[in-house]
Amino acid sequence: MTSAHSTETTAAPGDIFATTRWTVVLSAGRKSSPQAAVALEELCRTYWFPLYAYVRRQGESKEDAEDLTQAFFARFLAKNYLEGLRSERGKFRAFLLAALKHFLANEWDKARRQKRGGGVAPLALDWQDADTRYQLEPADRLSPDKLYDRAWAVTLLERVIARLRAESAAEGKAGLFDPLKPFLMVGQNAIPYAQAATGLGMAEGAVRVAVHRLRRRYRELLRAEIAQTLADPAQVAEELRALFSAFAD
Repeated sequence: MTSAHSTETTAAPGDIFATTRWTVVLSAGRKSSPQAAVALEELCRTYWFPLYAYVRRQGESKEDAEDLTQAFFARFLAKNYLEGLRSERGKFRAFLLAALKHFLANEWDKARRQKRGGGVAPLALDWQDADTRYQLEPADRLSPDKLYDRAWAVTLLERVIARLRAESAAEGKAGLFDPLKPFLMVGQNAIPYAQAATGLGMAEGAVRVAVHRLRRRYRELLRAEIAQTLADPAQVAEELRALFSAFAD
């Protein structure tokens, strides 16, 4: 991962929101800022798939969706898109989708005639993985906007789980992570502690402590990751609710 990590931390909630990647970008405004450029590119590299899914759901083929998504990012990273989208600036998720819609409405035909950004160095994106992931989405139940929000939530969760797994490995607890991971998003009363303890060869009390710590760290990382895409840390709970509402039919 890039030096954009300088804008995030693994500190406990309350300390993690002072400077986020999105506030770094917004603070730079029209001024040239290497730190802001790195922060913006990191955000784009993290959350590009929801845009690809949105374009696909608009009826575009795999190849056209790849070209349009890459052309959008080439222009987005090269130009200042902050002006004219003030109502969406608080949340990077909303801002990015509004910028994509603006791009598609104004430059759809032009983008079709150009090769992935018109000569601008493209982001290195895994298109084969993108198509595989898109094929797993419901065929026609979700609108493009709803699919975008769901894909964003899934991307967010995958990123948090990857960070949590890496932390567990660094602490020498890699063998515990995979067996306990299914307990991260279930109700506390639904966790089969005795069964897990038997499978792991641990005391039930030790499993309870391990699960409690893992779930607590998961919540911290989830909130920290969401905060990176917001201008106002007070919106973390609101954004969390909005993202998980995307899983409701």
